Amino acid sequence: MDKERVSLKAGFLQGVTKMRIAIPTSAGRISPVFDVARHFLFVDIENQREVRRTEACVEKPEPASQARRLAQRSTDVLICGAISRPLETMLLATGINVIPQTCGPVEDVLSAFVSGELTEEAFVIPGCCGHRRRSDGGPTSGPL
Repeated sequence: MDKERVSLKAGFLQGVTKMRIAIPTSAGRISPVFDVARHFLFVDIENQREVRRTEACVEKPEPASQARRLAQRSTDVLICGAISRPLETMLLATGINVIPQTCGPVEDVLSAFVSGELTEEAFVIPGCCGHRRRSDGGPTSGPL
């Protein structure tokens, strides 16, 4: 996947042939806090279709090792709940696009992402005023 910032607008996957998405999970939902997440789902997308899923568990989540682990797995996009700014910065520095402040059932979020509908307020963590944080700290209403 081109390492440009991910746009969540409908049709954004057009032209992207391959992508690996990482999602921290807890009981079938997006894990509420990425920094301490222990379970991950990795989904490979090719030509706008899911082709592979793998899961991984972490014994001791530590910020630097979380970022390194995702980079080693060739992750293109991380969809997560709350994330500390230093960890988000580390991930962005490795070329991983971060879509933070996301909540909901994993399958619904994944489907919304692939269809370009993850912008829906239904997937934003309550209390985020309907906005996702950009890496510069401002609210995001368009491309991430």
